[in-house]
Amino acid sequence: MISKPLHTTKMPVPSQRPALNRPPTAEERRRAQRVLLRIAVRIYAANKTIEAFTHTVSASGAMIIMREPLPEGTKFTIENVKTQAKVEARVARPPQPSSEGSLVPVEFATPSPKFWNVFFPPSVN
Repeated sequence: MISKPLHTTKMPVPSQRPALNRPPTAEERRRAQRVLLRIAVRIYAANKTIEAFTHTVSASGAMIIMREPLPEGTKFTIENVKTQAKVEARVARPPQPSSEGSLVPVEFATPSPKFWNVFFPPSVN
């Protein structure tokens, strides 16, 4: 009499690329690389001019440090004080308080990789 196993279970075969078996990390989901860079900027919103500076920058926006935050969804023009270049942007998410002021995440209306005068290498994703 030959006994048969009660059930057969297939063992998973390890993937050649284990990263494909897990959800992507926040860094992997980013549209653009971020660079820690402090640049003076001017924000033109609601008939007022606000002096601020960057915390991090990317080809598609920045994290701006401001004394008084702008509400999520606010559309404005941002000027790179050094180059005097301007682009249209909006507050992408609610600002967060920090020791230097409010961290305001901004997104450009269209990607502008040359706005910060920084070279962003192509994404590896």
